[in-house]
Amino acid sequence: MGMSLERPLFDLTRQPTDAVAAFFARIALAAGPAIMAVYAGECVVRAKEDLSPVTLADERAEAVILRHLEQDANPIPVVAEEAAAKGAKIELAEEFVLVDPLDGTREFIARNGEFTVNIALVRKGRVVAGAVYAPALQRLWFGGERAYFCVAAPGADLPAPGHWRRLRVRRAPARLTALASRSHCDPATEEFLAGLPIAERRSAGSSLKFCAIAEGEADVYPRFAPTMEWDTAAGEAVLRAAGGVVRAIGGGRLLYAKTQSGLRNGGFIAWGDADFAASAAAAEKPIVNQAAT
Repeated sequence: MGMSLERPLFDLTRQPTDAVAAFFARIALAAGPAIMAVYAGECVVRAKEDLSPVTLADERAEAVILRHLEQDANPIPVVAEEAAAKGAKIELAEEFVLVDPLDGTREFIARNGEFTVNIALVRKGRVVAGAVYAPALQRLWFGGERAYFCVAAPGADLPAPGHWRRLRVRRAPARLTALASRSHCDPATEEFLAGLPIAERRSAGSSLKFCAIAEGEADVYPRFAPTMEWDTAAGEAVLRAAGGVVRAIGGGRLLYAKTQSGLRNGGFIAWGDADFAASAAAAEKPIVNQAAT
């Protein structure tokens, strides 16, 4: 009897979270060429039912990601942004995958390079592994138990571990570097930042804000404007693996599988230094009350 040449399927529910993150990193790299092919040409933008923009790059990248998950991994529920936007039934289990094939579509349209592919694993309502890939910048972050960064071109194989750089957040300095969304800001965010010792404020698109904190380049990222779970899961996975925290407004972790809200997130604050985050919690309270009204 001849030996089977079929490759065994990757078991997302049993593999260590670092291995899951690397698996997602490979898929994110595979989706890169589909995005960059559209990025190189004329970009046609349509509006979804919620009036958010979508391009052919979103849809083609999602198709690549879903195909790899179906072919290369044991069956597991997957929630993908564009399929959900078209009315696909959202079926969740104790473990499921969240996919945002092009986070930062507005940045893609603006052609500033600050858009990412996000893939994450949720387990019992918490994100445990994820990968964030910025194909135009050729920068890749991924994390489970530990967080890593490497440089890789769209469509390339995941570099060998010797080319990965381990990520750790930094201790909060006396004056902080804050990140804010390039496309979404509001009075609550401004008031929150005004209550902190901010030395520098930077704007960035998509999940790059989580990754900058994970790399020790910034300290805090508040977000009071609405997001969806697929917007935050992969970035949070990288940040937590690097030692950071993401706190929901009102306290506690940012939870996932919130079917009652249609997978919408409430406000949150991402921090690098967990100890500083705990000491700064009291400063959030007046902002929390304002944001809730």
